[in-house]
Amino acid sequence: MESQEQSSSMKSLASMDKATVLVTKKMTLAQQELLLNAGLGYVSYNFIEITPLTVDIKSLKEAVILTSKHATQIVLASFSVEELQKIKVFCVGGSSAKLCEEKDVKVVEVATNAAELAEIIIKQYADQDFQFFCGDKRRNELPERLKEASIKLKEVIVYKTEWRSKKIERFFDGILFFSPSAVTSFVQENKLENQITFCIGATTATEAKKYTDKIVVANKPTIENVIVQAIKHFNTQERG
Repeated sequence: MESQEQSSSMKSLASMDKATVLVTKKMTLAQQELLLNAGLGYVSYNFIEITPLTVDIKSLKEAVILTSKHATQIVLASFSVEELQKIKVFCVGGSSAKLCEEKDVKVVEVATNAAELAEIIIKQYADQDFQFFCGDKRRNELPERLKEASIKLKEVIVYKTEWRSKKIERFFDGILFFSPSAVTSFVQENKLENQITFCIGATTATEAKKYTDKIVVANKPTIENVIVQAIKHFNTQERG
């Protein structure tokens, strides 16, 4: 499966004088076409693998925190419409909020990163009893900040993140990252040196800053916007 993905991706490298980027996750056909239509070559490889976990959740609390698309998808698939419509969701990222809204789930707050969401909750919702659905490698900012503020919080791990690091033998002009875990996985076998690093959001950028200062952060936390930032950067560079 992996070799087929790599083989398919390599077909896009038609013009070696064009900038090429490494995309650290599998893309949809539409996302691939964004790069191809802009004249950028690319190789894609999944640097992380997500495995949903079977969790026996008896009930949902009224206030639910969702900081990843993966956790959001699992929660939405695990409960009935009636149960989901009774909750109030606090999200990080537009993708999670959009998924909730499509299911008519009430989204109370949307923040750009976990630290920002923690501050909003502390200032405005400190009396709530929260349920935090997350992965096994979730970052510490939000739960630690809420616990310091004595806000009730129960964590429920609903998926496992596995690193699938791979030694990259060639140089890419840019690398596209969509999660802190992908950055961590990448640097297990590789270095961030002279490449431009494109990050989906502030949390991913914070992880990348440990290894490079050549970072561009997407205007919106979507895969498409990360791709657009890469296109803008290299097309502007080419015209200059």
